[in-house]
Amino acid sequence: MVEPVVRSFVMRILFAFLAGLITATLFVTLMVRQGIAPFEMQPPPVPLARTSEGCDDFPALKNDNLLRAARGEPVDRVPVWVMRQAGRYLPEFQEVRAKHDFFTVCRTPELACEVTMQPLRRFDLDASIIFSDILVIPQALGITVEMKPGVGPVLPEPLVGPPDLERLNQTGTIDRLKYVGEAITMMRRMLEGKVPLFGFTGAPWTLMGYMIEGGGSKTMSKAKAWLADYPEASQKLLDILTEQVVDYLVMQVKAGAQMLQVFESSADHLSKEQFLSVSLPCLKRIRVDLLRKLADEGVPAVPMVLFAKGAMHSLAEQSQTGYEVLGLDWTIDPEEARKQVGPNVTLQGNLDPQDMYKTPEELRELVLTMVRKFGKHRYIANLGHGITPQTPIESMTVLVQAVHDAL
Repeated sequence: MVEPVVRSFVMRILFAFLAGLITATLFVTLMVRQGIAPFEMQPPPVPLARTSEGCDDFPALKNDNLLRAARGEPVDRVPVWVMRQAGRYLPEFQEVRAKHDFFTVCRTPELACEVTMQPLRRFDLDASIIFSDILVIPQALGITVEMKPGVGPVLPEPLVGPPDLERLNQTGTIDRLKYVGEAITMMRRMLEGKVPLFGFTGAPWTLMGYMIEGGGSKTMSKAKAWLADYPEASQKLLDILTEQVVDYLVMQVKAGAQMLQVFESSADHLSKEQFLSVSLPCLKRIRVDLLRKLADEGVPAVPMVLFAKGAMHSLAEQSQTGYEVLGLDWTIDPEEARKQVGPNVTLQGNLDPQDMYKTPEELRELVLTMVRKFGKHRYIANLGHGITPQTPIESMTVLVQAVHDAL
């Protein structure tokens, strides 16, 4: 009696297995005929990187207050860094520049890292930012950029009209910028996890202005004339620059950048309407395309800062772009800024760089007041623009200490 029962049980299992196999085969065949890849899965959303951003050979991060503030998490202290913190106000920077041309420093990873490290040796900062320049992108596109003492960047052969767009060499641009990635990777190791490392780029409208004006401009009259006289060529140039910026930032993240800042330094030359129609679409696209490309390569995303100097009129619109952090210039009150962006965006800024020339006592009170207005949650202390060359070194010490003492 036992043997027939066992045989019957085995036959039932076998029959069920064969029936399931036939059903699965028919299901897959139907999916293929309908053009659907069986068992295809969508890639999961890319999370913000938490520590060393996926590179096992980078030292563990010891001070992550900057990244925590960007993500809206509790911090041990308000993080502080300064735009152009590696710069001409430091005598050790001047010593490097006395021996090397500006762009030689940018293109030589060892020199770029040395300069990046200089302010960290002096001040208790919570971030480093790789030494480079926003105009390396026009350079890589084939536009000559020179740094003239006492003048600043000069582009001796600017874009004059739409035919000049043919001069831009868009092939291999990022390969020509690989020295930036090499400097970032080298700097991550030199930091030994002390603080996070920023990468950065200029925004398309700001880069377009330099490429047309031939340097810095107080009016941006030529670039604005392009917008009016050559709308199609202007859009084409903005599209080219947006694509290059995205690929440039992808390279920086893959090299080890733990946070990114996009500098729209010339937003103050645009009306609100122009900013929303000319600049903001490019800034949105940078964010969206960067995340997509990083996800396609399986690279964790990093927090991003958008700093549109002079566009405080559009903070509400900027807060909808997806950037974790919005940089503020010195023209807006911290409480008003928070009211415009809401509770879910981190703010960065916004001391007037000229306040760094006040007495230590006056400066300390200004910084304490500023930080207490912003509060400890979702805030990164900084200036409202880059530190200026004649700033007393003592002012940096006072600034950093006051930020850390405020709350």
